[in-house]
Amino acid sequence: MANTLDPARLGRITDWAARCVDTRRFAGLSVLIYQHSREVYYDDAGVRDLDSGAHFARDTVARIYSMTKPITSLILMMLVEEGRVHLDAPVSRVLPAFGNPRALRPGATSVEDTEPCAVPTLHQVLTHQSGLSYPFNPGVLGREMEARDLLFKPQAGTLAAQCDLLATLPLAFAPGARWEYSVGIDVIGRVIESVTGQSLDTVFQDRVLGPLGMSETGFAVSDALLDRFATLYTPLAGNAMDLNAAAPVPGTLRVVDEAAASPFRRTTCFSGGGGLTGTIDDYMRFAECLRQGGQGLVSPSTVRFMLSNHLPGDIASLGPSSFAEQPMDGVGFGIGGAVVLDPARSRVPSSVGDFSWGGMASTFFWIDPVHDISAVLFTQLSPSSATPARAELKALVHGALM
Repeated sequence: MANTLDPARLGRITDWAARCVDTRRFAGLSVLIYQHSREVYYDDAGVRDLDSGAHFARDTVARIYSMTKPITSLILMMLVEEGRVHLDAPVSRVLPAFGNPRALRPGATSVEDTEPCAVPTLHQVLTHQSGLSYPFNPGVLGREMEARDLLFKPQAGTLAAQCDLLATLPLAFAPGARWEYSVGIDVIGRVIESVTGQSLDTVFQDRVLGPLGMSETGFAVSDALLDRFATLYTPLAGNAMDLNAAAPVPGTLRVVDEAAASPFRRTTCFSGGGGLTGTIDDYMRFAECLRQGGQGLVSPSTVRFMLSNHLPGDIASLGPSSFAEQPMDGVGFGIGGAVVLDPARSRVPSSVGDFSWGGMASTFFWIDPVHDISAVLFTQLSPSSATPARAELKALVHGALM
């Protein structure tokens, strides 16, 4: 039975947000919480740009990076519902460039040390069991991707060209052997383009953004939205995209991406894994769509399928050495996000079945099916590993359940 969120206890979030700004953990942030389909909390603190002092307001436009992944995954499930693809199909059935894969041998020290392997299935690509990787992951493949700048950035040519380049590299391991956070959802974005015959930005608009009224979300920041687009900061002295870097002493924020000069102003590569910008209310519309069973975009049965654990155990049991946006102990993975299996093992106050994901700029969302809660955190700090804000916010919300 759902417990009610106590308004007085939710007020602790306001104090927490103020401390985050006062100690310069974040330049600014906002938090939006729904319960039983209605808003029960909203607050913001700080600024979206330190130089101008512009407030981090409710209509601030932020980079949501990997929180794009659940939307891409939902669109693929629409195509599954329509019988246009099935999840056990090899990805090469849609994208032939992936048709003759090789995987790094265990202990490989170069990208030439490979052996033949099976073609990953769409399901393996969706659930990060495909052998694909990210440049910031440790190991041979991550280093090679870093050398080739293979991160599906907004101005990295086209999605098709990036996928073709990716297909020339080996996999980090044979598909199904383990779990590793990857550019797989960018590949899924290209699958969607190939199946529909449309560019990914058009598919997003027609199938999700338009129907849900997410009018200020997209792959490029328009002139009309520019004055609300937040600056991206990092506390790191080095690469702000190094998600495995140790967090420094808080208090220093360095500009990574300033709004007017941002690559998101002129996007050519539509990244299904990390390409969207938008507002907190727009993203809540998507979160509520999932929590309420699809709102007609997909069936409630499909949403239940997406929000179930698709791994044989938790993420930790599959031996990842990579970064993840979530804890790995006691947490499984569904279609597009993480699923809490055992809150105690995750060490974060949660409900069994919580579905969530985050983005590189420290944004975060989760839906709680036990207490009918949807929560969204927006801020602009990279990397997300620099602060435990997500765990702190979940603890604050659970502390307000009475």
